[in-house]
Amino acid sequence: MIGIVVVSHSPRLASAAVELALEMLSGEKPAIAIAAGTGDGLTGTDAVRVAEAIKQVSSPEGVLVMMDLGSAVLSAEMSLEFLADTSVPVKLTSAPFVEGLLAAVVMAAGGATLDAVEAEARGALAAKSSHLDEQEVVAPVAGSGAAELRRELEVINPDGLHARPAAVLVEALAGLDARVSAANLRTGKPAVVVSGPTSILILGARFGDRLAFGAEGADAERALAIVERLMADGFGELTTAAPTPAPRPRVAAGPLGVSPGRAVGPVLRMPEPLLEPQHRAPGDLAAESTRLTAAMNAVATVLRERAALVNGEAREILEASALMAIDATLELEATTLVSSGESAERAAWLAITAFADQLAVQGGRMAERVADVHDLRNRVVAALLGRPAPGVPVSAEPFVLVARDLAPADTALLDRATCLAIITAQGGPTSHTAILARSLGIPAIVAAPEALELAEATIVFVDGSTGRFEANPSAQLIDEVRHQPALAEFTGVGETKDKHRVALLANVGSLESVADAVTNNAEGVGLFRTEFCFLDRDTAPSIDEQVAAYRPVFAAFAGRKVIVRTLDAGADKPLAFVTDADEANPALGLRGIRTAWRHPELLDQQLAAIGRAAAHERADVWVMAPMIASLDEAEDFVSHCRSYGLATAGAMV
Repeated sequence: MIGIVVVSHSPRLASAAVELALEMLSGEKPAIAIAAGTGDGLTGTDAVRVAEAIKQVSSPEGVLVMMDLGSAVLSAEMSLEFLADTSVPVKLTSAPFVEGLLAAVVMAAGGATLDAVEAEARGALAAKSSHLDEQEVVAPVAGSGAAELRRELEVINPDGLHARPAAVLVEALAGLDARVSAANLRTGKPAVVVSGPTSILILGARFGDRLAFGAEGADAERALAIVERLMADGFGELTTAAPTPAPRPRVAAGPLGVSPGRAVGPVLRMPEPLLEPQHRAPGDLAAESTRLTAAMNAVATVLRERAALVNGEAREILEASALMAIDATLELEATTLVSSGESAERAAWLAITAFADQLAVQGGRMAERVADVHDLRNRVVAALLGRPAPGVPVSAEPFVLVARDLAPADTALLDRATCLAIITAQGGPTSHTAILARSLGIPAIVAAPEALELAEATIVFVDGSTGRFEANPSAQLIDEVRHQPALAEFTGVGETKDKHRVALLANVGSLESVADAVTNNAEGVGLFRTEFCFLDRDTAPSIDEQVAAYRPVFAAFAGRKVIVRTLDAGADKPLAFVTDADEANPALGLRGIRTAWRHPELLDQQLAAIGRAAAHERADVWVMAPMIASLDEAEDFVSHCRSYGLATAGAMV
């Protein structure tokens, strides 16, 4: 597929336009990148951002750039100068922003060429023009001379063939060796080739109109069969009294089990989130900005405190959320809104929501972080309004938690003794709800919007393996769950059903998690994250301090493998004595092994400490470095390890 870049003065406008266009698709989607707003959070466009967006969705088939108005065109043109060395064809189009984007997305998803997609997008206003100007002449279909198959079909959709049915039809016909034409017998206009959604919209097909479809080519019969089926089915819009827009694609077609286990208990409903604050003109703008910054810092502090109470992935996720709370870009966008006359609470809501919208448009794993961002927004706004922070209701009795979605700050601190299971309306298999539920051993189901219909205190059965849940289960099912046999205790030998050995290694990042790994008979350590002895310090730990931290881990796994990862500072794990506060690209810049470029002594001291600790214990110690990007870096790291007596070295690429 070609890639599509959307250039707009407004991030919210661009996000809404992309969301509308994606609703037209049910299958695979083209890559779309948004280049909207300026780097300082203001309305406008930025040529550098456009160039980066083009690189992001670059495809051998090409990239189509959609623009809204004025300087968006100039920024897009200038971006091509930054991409002079690219071999990927890039085309700027004069197509209408909304209608053209819809047409382009549908055509691109069908595998059309860059030129064909651009032509369809540019002609996207034809349908509107045809509807408003009865005198417009539509070009007739030129015959090919081959025998044409025909069907005459009636439109049964109450709203006629609008944008979504048009997109469904084009998507269904994509890839067939058939030339399909259509004519509206009511208007008497010549038939048009069904080349994209615009050609369908040009027909102006209303409820009750009869359309004449023709098809030629090797797949003509199949193409007309598809048309006939879709027309008879009303393009899937007749299942309710009034057609509704197609929902955005979900991770699963139904409830998805993401954390195994079965449970029965009463429903405890998560309170609905805060509502968007209404506009309130602030008095002192400087004081309002100060309030905003203080609230963001306070939320970050609370999240860091929660992170300190947990370990492993839960801690990493909460620490990342805390960093997001004090993100300089988010704060700048929010304070800019305050400067323009918004209250601190409304500015925080608008700025953080806009960021969440950008993640949602990207889809996949990024979209599954939207709940985390919304939770951050709600916490900041609650702090500004003097209201309690959102969270799980307190209950002394065991419960099944039902929520629209859960934020990491809520999930990470759930108590397995009281929270029997989780069901959320949103989320996916890689959302933080899923990740943390698995780490806590709590059965969980996501992508189950129907769960929101469960009333408080309703007894519900949950199967986190299959995604099944049932209100008011039978006494027999309740008895099965409550008296289910205990799992066989893990013997410490991992193997598949056909006796193929698979070593089950632990992921540890603290002495507490080492104890858990030993208790659960882990066969070794697959990832020993060493950051715990570097964090919350003003200076690096000495070699002796590091040896003291590493030896208990090695001692716990005598005779077994322990893979130590060297310091991974940067991004969500900043260290005052290593990382710069103004790092331009913290996620992929000077972090991991690259911090040794500026502070080589840190790597040398850590390898010396690992070597000494390994020499005192009997573990099979391996070492690997994070963020290795080249052969030279790998060879240099291996050489360093051997100089400290560490024979087995590897890399996280």
